[in-house]
Amino acid sequence: MPHSSFLSEVKGAVTPRATLLILGVIALQLLFIASYVGALHDPKPKDVPFAVVAPQAASAQAVTRLERLPGSPLDPRALPDAATARNQITNRDIDGALIIDPAGTDTLLVASGGGRVLANTLTTLVTTLERSEKRTLRTVDVIPSAAHDPNGLSSFYLVVGWCVGGYLGAAALAISAGAKPSNPERAAIRLAVMALVAITGGLGGALIAGPILDALPGSTAALWGLGALIIFAVGAATLALQGVFGTIGIGLVVLLVVILGNPSAGGALPPPLLPPFWKAIGPALPPGAGTWATRSIAYFENNAMATSLLVLTAWAVTGAAITLAAAALRKRADTTPPAHTP
Repeated sequence: MPHSSFLSEVKGAVTPRATLLILGVIALQLLFIASYVGALHDPKPKDVPFAVVAPQAASAQAVTRLERLPGSPLDPRALPDAATARNQITNRDIDGALIIDPAGTDTLLVASGGGRVLANTLTTLVTTLERSEKRTLRTVDVIPSAAHDPNGLSSFYLVVGWCVGGYLGAAALAISAGAKPSNPERAAIRLAVMALVAITGGLGGALIAGPILDALPGSTAALWGLGALIIFAVGAATLALQGVFGTIGIGLVVLLVVILGNPSAGGALPPPLLPPFWKAIGPALPPGAGTWATRSIAYFENNAMATSLLVLTAWAVTGAAITLAAAALRKRADTTPPAHTP
């Protein structure tokens, strides 16, 4: 019967396993849309670290006024002078500062190297406030983005490329000979190859973004080391998830790194402009930690990198440990003789 034959062909072509995989793909697709649109569709500043430098009589009043702005866009604090404000911007303690001059023009300090969208948002916000009080304002970009990185996005795209290299490299190693390593020796070899991929990819990315395209300033050697760490961290995490969950592990990596990690990384929108959920998870995921550290190397004299490096190291060490442990447990399970049934 033609109808029966067609149903048989459908059942043969779309197996239960394939059906589950397709449903998983649809779920990841919808999560991708929800995550990116949710994170990026309505940027609003929230508790942006911000400083005020003013004469003592006016300082507390200015801070209070900024604290009471609708929606709490700023997290203001008083500083004694402009030099301290510039230093805190360089140290990444604050994202901007308002220098109030009662006798003349006020000055807004921003740093587009940390994200031009945030610098422009602060400029618009403070300009509106100053205009409402009939004061004049000039804006000074104390840490400008590079000439070939006008929007401050090169650091983010570099990190995305490194992350892609990490999970695709690990996926290729696993898929080429089965998703789960059969023994600890094979798992160790995959980790060693992943380290070579990380060293090579880290150097290539640093050279392309730095000397070749002149998109990012900063130390090429430092970017190389950071890139190698990012690639290995993502690769080790991928091998770990594949070792535990098999092919499904690839989907979990896509969920963590691409769907959740990229929109929360602070690339297109710096952290103070992200909704609370994405702002909270971003620093704990490789794209967010990597983007923050890359900008620190490129623009902020390597400041405020410790937490990001610890996060990436944790991903690398934990991923490698789980990869080896999963392989050891699987080998033990394969070699354990079945219980004798009398």
